[in-house]
Amino acid sequence: MKMKMKVLLLLGCCCGLVCAGQNRSDPRDQRLFPVLSINYDYVQMPFEVSLWILLASLMKLGFHLLPVLSGVVPESCLLIVVGLLVGGLIRVMGKNPPVLDSQLFFLCLLPPIILDAGYFLPIRPFTENAGTILTFAVLGTLWNVFFMGAVLYGACRLEAGRLASVDLLSCLLFGSIVSAVDPVAVLAVFEEIHINELLHILVFGESLLNDAVTVVLYHLFEEFAHAGEVTVGDVFLGVVCFFVVALGGVMVGGVYGVLAAFTSRFTSHTRVIEPLFVFLYSYMAYLSAEVFHLSGIMALIACGVVMRPYVEANISHKSYTTIKYFLKMWSSVSETLIFIFLGVSTVAGPHAWNWTFVSITIVLCLLSRVLGVVGLTYIINKYRMVKLSGKDQFIVAYGGLRGAIAFSLAFLLSSDDFPMKDMFLTAIITVIFFTVFVQGMTIRPLVELLAVKKKKKTKCSINEEIHTQFLEHLLAGIEGVCGHYGHHHWRHKLDRFNKRYIRRCLIGGERSQEPQLVSFYNKMELKQALMLLESNSSANLSTGDTAKLIKRKYVYD
Repeated sequence: MKMKMKVLLLLGCCCGLVCAGQNRSDPRDQRLFPVLSINYDYVQMPFEVSLWILLASLMKLGFHLLPVLSGVVPESCLLIVVGLLVGGLIRVMGKNPPVLDSQLFFLCLLPPIILDAGYFLPIRPFTENAGTILTFAVLGTLWNVFFMGAVLYGACRLEAGRLASVDLLSCLLFGSIVSAVDPVAVLAVFEEIHINELLHILVFGESLLNDAVTVVLYHLFEEFAHAGEVTVGDVFLGVVCFFVVALGGVMVGGVYGVLAAFTSRFTSHTRVIEPLFVFLYSYMAYLSAEVFHLSGIMALIACGVVMRPYVEANISHKSYTTIKYFLKMWSSVSETLIFIFLGVSTVAGPHAWNWTFVSITIVLCLLSRVLGVVGLTYIINKYRMVKLSGKDQFIVAYGGLRGAIAFSLAFLLSSDDFPMKDMFLTAIITVIFFTVFVQGMTIRPLVELLAVKKKKKTKCSINEEIHTQFLEHLLAGIEGVCGHYGHHHWRHKLDRFNKRYIRRCLIGGERSQEPQLVSFYNKMELKQALMLLESNSSANLSTGDTAKLIKRKYVYD
């Protein structure tokens, strides 16, 4: 019996070996059910984008959890340092750090910041100081470009060696890139120091409107450098191009703003898609302007300014809250990513360091800014009722920060037409770091030292609005009697035209005929309700406040 068992066991082993050999010879029989598999390539791009956004959000959260750090160092400085560390870590791992791609920056990261600024732009301070803002944005930028380009060219002529190959057009192109004030950097710093509304709107308004000048001069000098010669006709066409780029961007944004307002008139039965129209029409305005090489920034600002009063009159308060907080969140994340990518791109390189060129660039940036602000303010103060003091001029000059727009424009340069591209990029990165770190970190203590007025946290009241409207009507009437048609007269004409025709076309229902004071009261009531909810005091609301909140819900929904 034992012998039979041994024989059967031996036969079984032999059969198993034969079967194993057959399975080994046929690989198809080895396939097992894939319990766990890895396919990182399938999710690589969205996964890495999500990681970058998560890193940016965590850095922003950690920064505000350390009040000692946030009170000394601007958030933009810390984010650039984080980018430097991340780029260095990627470099140590033997990989090439990612560079802030110009297409990614201009098409994805910049629009949310500009839309947030344009949609919530304070209209009255902006229009009252429009002349001063345009003077700084246009004449100031032109002065900075040509002053920097000419002096830099002279310095390159005097310096032997590598700088001798830098021609005048290259210096002017470099000046057009590095002279423009960056809206992202200005927002990041000025919102932290809570400067008064006048200085904030002057510097920020300049950073928004000088985009047209920068774009025109950049493309103009780039074409001249590619063509190799400049004629009088080219200069004339360049001047015409400036007006086409600026006014064309405003017109494109205005058209999309009107379309957004008109569309929101018919969304009373589909409230859930109301915020989507605001975002899509705004982004389409930016892309449409970029298609024709117009100013996309001007288009976004115009679109936000035009559509906001009519859209807010048509949409529900839930949609208003969604638009407000989604724009703030979107712009905040984009701003954080921009500064992190700036740090990472600095590590990525390539760099061509030249002490003479970099030092002269930093000195000329400061000198041209100071001379331009002081000289233009001397002329502007002759026509302003509220003069700009020496302290105001210092803050305006010192607040001219540079940022990622300059880096992206320099990154777009062709190495064939501009062999000094690497040196230009290195100098621009140095200027950005100098303005963000040195000027950004010292502007807060300088504001305290000079006792510059800060932004007052005041609550608007019906009484204040009544007196403001009364004074505006009175001043418009005085201008009419005197025969002097100033901005009060034209504002009054525009308000009447808006009430008679535009509001009836763009605002649906009874709200198109709503008196201005009633509309202002409704906005105040909604704002107060949102503030109460934000402060987590909804549990302590009085019966009257609760009734108001319920009333607003039924009115808007």
